[in-house]
Amino acid sequence: MMQVSASEPGSDQSLLIVDDDRPFLTRLARAMESRGYSVRTAESVAEGLAAIDEDPPAFAVIDMRLGDGNGLDVVTRLKERRPDARGIMLTGYGNIATAVSAVKLGAYDYLAKPADADEIHAALMARGGVRAAPPENPMSADRVRWEHIQRVYELCGRNVSETARRLNMHRRTLQRILAKRAPR
Repeated sequence: MMQVSASEPGSDQSLLIVDDDRPFLTRLARAMESRGYSVRTAESVAEGLAAIDEDPPAFAVIDMRLGDGNGLDVVTRLKERRPDARGIMLTGYGNIATAVSAVKLGAYDYLAKPADADEIHAALMARGGVRAAPPENPMSADRVRWEHIQRVYELCGRNVSETARRLNMHRRTLQRILAKRAPR
């Protein structure tokens, strides 16, 4: 496997960032350019696939959930077009199953949002299977559960009964959880 570093002169420093959160995308693109990457951006699965077909990058940072589909499709195409590329998946709603899927499909690493440019750069530059150090303050299990419940609640149009049914939870239990503040 070819080792590529954005700090090595003459190495391929191309980076594709695919995220539908425009402010985050803009900040991350600027931060990664300041670290020596040649950055291209995309705001959807379709734009990400087109960018990879046009010129497969050495590195990619891809959001898991995009407006028009799943970032896993972008990782799959990246690995097809450029097997030595390093793709990092980002998501605000991480879980073990999606992390395993992302890695099986070719993602090099998996980071929970909000990931900063230093964490992303460290993950992209990790060598020999060595992953970036765990975050200093990771989300608690209660916070991950709360985030998941909030996401399902929003996807159900803020309908408590439908959310409770989909989560296999009693409606009153769900109402108590929704009435509380987010855990830290």
